[in-house]
Amino acid sequence: MNEKRVVFSGIQPSGDFTLGNYLGAVQNWVRDQAEKINYFCIVDLHTLTVPQDPVQLRERTRSLAAILLAAGIDPDKCTLFIQSHVTAHAEASWLLNCITPLGWLYRMTQFKDKSQKQESVLTGLLDYPVLMAGDIILYDAHEVPVGDDQKQHVELARDIAQRFNHLYEQPFFVVPEPFIPKVGARVMGLDNPSNKMSKSFAHIRGHAVGLLDDPKEIMRSFKRAKTDSGNDIIFSDEPEKAGVNNLLGIYRSITQKTKEAVEADFADARGYGDLKVRVGELVIETFAPIKARYESIMADPAELDKLLARGADQARQVAQPKLDQMKEIMGLVLPR
Repeated sequence: MNEKRVVFSGIQPSGDFTLGNYLGAVQNWVRDQAEKINYFCIVDLHTLTVPQDPVQLRERTRSLAAILLAAGIDPDKCTLFIQSHVTAHAEASWLLNCITPLGWLYRMTQFKDKSQKQESVLTGLLDYPVLMAGDIILYDAHEVPVGDDQKQHVELARDIAQRFNHLYEQPFFVVPEPFIPKVGARVMGLDNPSNKMSKSFAHIRGHAVGLLDDPKEIMRSFKRAKTDSGNDIIFSDEPEKAGVNNLLGIYRSITQKTKEAVEADFADARGYGDLKVRVGELVIETFAPIKARYESIMADPAELDKLLARGADQARQVAQPKLDQMKEIMGLVLPR
């Protein structure tokens, strides 16, 4: 009998939790959490690569934990924890820094894009892919569910794991693989379907839909969604159909239907206005029970802290022994 594969997934508490976060990641986490050994990590250390308001960061971290639990992440089936609660992550990052060529980091596409938009580039922005690599390989993860924009970082984690194994002449780290979901991996902005729906642009009206948004605001966002001048409600590779594709993709991600079944569901639709309303109604219906559970969890902060402490303890039991082995392999003297 084969052992279960290990999966590591991280999510930043860097802004409002959007429909894109839910469909692109969390919905899949919930559906598959019993099939594999899953570590779900709120990567708060990664947010520090850009300046943060300390009060807001703490609030967003706790809120995100509550959202994940409300969405269906079950602490009895997986490990949910906050990154900074397991200090092995930061320590492993330093050790891996010392074997990672600087040129590898300068090649990261996201660093190039983000650094061009900032007057002063922080070291953490360049180095955070090494921290991400440590997050993953500390748990000997086989799979890392990511969107297309993060695939390069998982490939770097693979390179770092292989380099460590080569330098120290032993198969110490499992070499992870990126896993990109076939459905819902990339939800686009409602205002501009050529750009990914992002927490970074959630402040732009009509761009993103937040899980905690009022239902009326959610419907307004969908009614304003950009489409084209046609009226065919079908999947299409033509660029002008990107808006319709996005709406149909959202519907498909939630219902888990085939493309043919989705198109059949809208065969009787009265144009794009009907499409927008029906997709908006489905999203509101999907979010309603999650929001109710979220409010209940946030009303009991002591229980939330208890669940997060439990998750950190579980993660620490795996990460700390792996870190100690790393130190010993690299020649450090361990405390006795």
